[in-house]
Amino acid sequence: MAEDLAQEALAEALVTWPRDGVPQNPYGWLLTVGKRRAIDTYRRRAALDDRYAALAREHTDVGEVSYDPDAIDDDMLALMFTACHPTLKPEAQVALTLRVVGGLGSDEIARAFVVPTATVQARITRAKKTLAAAKVPFAVPEPAERRERLAAVLGVVYLIFTEGSTATSGDSLIRTDLVREAIRLSRILARILPDEHETLGLLALLELTAARMPARTGPDGEPVLLADQDRRRWDRSAIRRGGAALAMAGRSGRGLGAYGLQAAIAECHAVARSTDDTDWDRIVLLYEALGTLTPSPIVDLNRAVAVSMAHGPAAALPLVDELAVGGRLATSHLLPTVRGELLVRLGRPAEARPELELAVRLCRNERERSVLQAKINSLGAGGEWPVG
Repeated sequence: MAEDLAQEALAEALVTWPRDGVPQNPYGWLLTVGKRRAIDTYRRRAALDDRYAALAREHTDVGEVSYDPDAIDDDMLALMFTACHPTLKPEAQVALTLRVVGGLGSDEIARAFVVPTATVQARITRAKKTLAAAKVPFAVPEPAERRERLAAVLGVVYLIFTEGSTATSGDSLIRTDLVREAIRLSRILARILPDEHETLGLLALLELTAARMPARTGPDGEPVLLADQDRRRWDRSAIRRGGAALAMAGRSGRGLGAYGLQAAIAECHAVARSTDDTDWDRIVLLYEALGTLTPSPIVDLNRAVAVSMAHGPAAALPLVDELAVGGRLATSHLLPTVRGELLVRLGRPAEARPELELAVRLCRNERERSVLQAKINSLGAGGEWPVG
């Protein structure tokens, strides 16, 4: 309310001062206007409360209001549970829901699954045909049926957040609207399904990751790498919320799931005072556990990065080379980015240059591309280190 009143006072000043002149005490003028607006607001609110009370006295016999404790009281979440039908394969459930309900494009979904865009488009088309052929009713599932759809719904929320935290394309690194929506949905899921440890794990992961976002970009929107971030700008309230959710997930008695393990990794970063102070050995172990639970080339690549921080780039490069041979990240700029960075750290800039140039060609986000180009420029002509 104080912020609103201050803005109203400033807005009035923008109109009044050019016409009547700047007052001798501008600060006092703003305070006086703000106080008058506050008094008017309280008077209006009191009058409105009186009218509500009068209406309540006139309509005392309104009958019982029915309330279903099992109802999903959020339209977006209800649509997600509806779209994630078990007739479809899990990846088709998530892809279709991201496209139809989440509003993400095929390119963005393809990035999330680390597959070509054509593959995602084919999945979505087949999913629509399958639902039509099976004559699946468009209805929110009953509480007993939600458990089998929960994993897909959690995946949808997670991928919406992922796209928001690092946009696939465009000139902005972060899409705040998607980040906020994903956190909102994860909070609702944790509230309506508090006994499911992965709802708490997802909430913890999103809170802890979002906590670092205020420091991830500079004044002009340029990306700021983790090692260079001002950790004083991290959202400590979000870190506490994420830590509390992670602790609750750990007390479930079933161990941490995939989201909980990622949240534990995010917590390692959140509580560290600097990059050097980070418990990289623990992060390596957590990534190993995550890779066993949910094998993924992205998980393996992140583990390689953690290994490079814990044991040096020479220990990590063979892991990255093995991923390159597999070809599962051929369309992603992340693999050549990491390999180029490792080669730079090993003092092999001539080999790093083509890797970073490939990363620039594959990257579609303008902000990330500018960081990669800056790395290339720092190598100097022909891959030599710049003098001085």
